[in-house]
Amino acid sequence: MDQLILQRQKYGAGDHIFKEGDEGRLAYVVEEGEVEIFMIIDDHEQVLGTVGKDGIFGEMALIDNQPRMANARATKTTTIICVTRQMFDEKLNRADPFIRGLLKILADNNRDITSKWLMALH
Repeated sequence: MDQLILQRQKYGAGDHIFKEGDEGRLAYVVEEGEVEIFMIIDDHEQVLGTVGKDGIFGEMALIDNQPRMANARATKTTTIICVTRQMFDEKLNRADPFIRGLLKILADNNRDITSKWLMALH
C-alpha cells in the first residue's frame, strides 16, 4: 500500500490562502490556528465564517469544479494540510454514488443561495 504524504503549509496572521475567483485545485484542513472566509462586497469585507482546528475549507471548488466563491486568510499563525484534487477524487470515487450526488447538490445549493444573498445586498 502506498504511503500518503501530506503537504502542510504555514501562514501568518493576515496571510491570504486563496482569493475569490481563483481556480480551486486544493481543499484544506486546519491543523492548527484559524482561517477566516470572507467576501468583498461594495469595497467592504463581509466575513462569512471562520474555520478552526480540524475544520475543512475550500472543498466546494473540488466538488463542483467552479472558481472560489470567497477569500480565505489566516487570522493567526496557522498550519493547514493540503488536500489535492487527486486525493479528494480518490476518496469520492470510493463513496456511494448517492453520497457523491448529494455532495454535488449541496454545493450547487450553497452557491445558489450565496448568489441570491449577494444580489439582495446590492
